[in-house]
Amino acid sequence: MDDHTNAEGVDGPPEAVPGWLAEDNRWEHATLRRATVHGVALFNDGAYHESHDCFEDEWYNYGRGTVESAFARGMVQVAAGAYKHFDFQDDDGMRSLFETALQYLRAPPADFYGVDILDVRTTLTNALDDPSVLTGYQIVLDENYPEATPADYEYADTLD
Repeated sequence: MDDHTNAEGVDGPPEAVPGWLAEDNRWEHATLRRATVHGVALFNDGAYHESHDCFEDEWYNYGRGTVESAFARGMVQVAAGAYKHFDFQDDDGMRSLFETALQYLRAPPADFYGVDILDVRTTLTNALDDPSVLTGYQIVLDENYPEATPADYEYADTLD
């Protein structure tokens, strides 16, 4: 593990998933998990710009070609695409961002750092033809739909 991706106090998953080092009882990249927890909760609250910031800030921790970089960059595109759709009614922009996201989200396994990547990929693919599928859509994390709390917004505020 790289020291720059280590973080104290990041809880483990309810069951083993890619990224969790069960033998060490820790995340391989705890900062990625922390950004994911906050980013997903913010996305689910409709705070797409803040969600984008969580993943973008973390994406810079990883080199080209890593699955962590592909995951974070793909999630940046997911949040940006939702932002285009909901805040600007720009479905052409959404489609472009989602197409890019789908390319990046090919690398991570179906469940990565607790995110149901298969569900994200399926939803993005369906949204390319029918953007209305995004209405009410939430990202699954650890088999739940986390809701944003003030702590999630506070975390995003530290990224500016």
